[in-house]
Amino acid sequence: MYMKEEKRHLKKIMKRIAIGLVAGIVAVVAIAAFVFRKELKTMIHMNKVNSHPFYEMTYYADYGLEELAKQGVGSDDALVDFVTKRLLKGLPITANVDGACSAFNVQTPEGDYVMARNFDYHPSTAMLVKTNPKDGYRSISMVNLTHIGYNQDKQPDTLFHKVTALAAPYIPLDGMNEKGFFIGVLVVKEQIVHQNTGKTPITTTSAIRLLLDRATNVDEAVEILSNYDMNSTGDTGYHFFLSDANGKSAVVEYIDHEMKVIYNTKDTKYLATTNFTLSTKEQNGVGKDRYEIIQTGLGKNNGIMTEEATMQLLEDAKFDGIIASGGNENDPYYDCSTQWSAVYNLTKKTVSICIGADYSKVYEYSLEYKQRSIKRG
Repeated sequence: MYMKEEKRHLKKIMKRIAIGLVAGIVAVVAIAAFVFRKELKTMIHMNKVNSHPFYEMTYYADYGLEELAKQGVGSDDALVDFVTKRLLKGLPITANVDGACSAFNVQTPEGDYVMARNFDYHPSTAMLVKTNPKDGYRSISMVNLTHIGYNQDKQPDTLFHKVTALAAPYIPLDGMNEKGFFIGVLVVKEQIVHQNTGKTPITTTSAIRLLLDRATNVDEAVEILSNYDMNSTGDTGYHFFLSDANGKSAVVEYIDHEMKVIYNTKDTKYLATTNFTLSTKEQNGVGKDRYEIIQTGLGKNNGIMTEEATMQLLEDAKFDGIIASGGNENDPYYDCSTQWSAVYNLTKKTVSICIGADYSKVYEYSLEYKQRSIKRG
């Protein structure tokens, strides 16, 4: 009898302990879900658009730009450290940015100001990122997730694999904000920059994030950049293409660690650039064949063309690694091609995107974040 009472008593204690443990686990999970609710919402609403693959993300969490802008990041390691601690809650990542690209601005016959951009690279995972920060401008930007470790075997298709993509706000390559300001980055390999003048340091892609969130036009963007010490991301140099809804455009380069700015003019309203410097006599770099194709297309009507014609010019200037390498499979550019072509209407705040050099389908977005796909031709 005594043993039976002991067993019943022990069972009651074990039951209470089990209930307590479950309640504790539920409480911890509930607290974690509440604390990270915006990150979870971001990951849950990450969608696969097509099999290229191309994804889209609406970023609901706070990515801490104010903090980054104050403390600065002077290297890839510093940016990775910030992103790891601030956005990924300690999950480590690697970051590497590169690519051969083309960009130019035009005006439509109706008077809209438009920016065009090809991003050329090895087979990549593309993502359109939509941000609406409390302390900055709403924006749409394009990101190459391959730069942060995604590959054929790892795509953001599960909740676990989506975590790394939370770093996306700090690796944009081109984008437009609600004021109609555009910025894109293009490789110029020889122009690596590491300024050290005592200003707050910043890196290539974090500068793009900063300008998308804070610049209303080209002049403001140039002023913001002049207040930071620029540091190249990775082992290559870059230049920026800036454009705005007022029709002003500029290419910002860093020559011998000094910022140089080339503007469009009243006579020549358009600018174009690929992967060589515009501000030096030597014009160091590559991509002059693509540049000539673009310049010829722009010159026909002094930079006046429809959005459809603008996308066609991007198609004409697309990158084909097999041709560029002469068919040499050992050439590092052999498998490179145009990963996306984007036409940003800075007046209407819309963007049309073709993925993987498939110009038969265009994905259209606006800063209202509505998307649909349409057929061309």
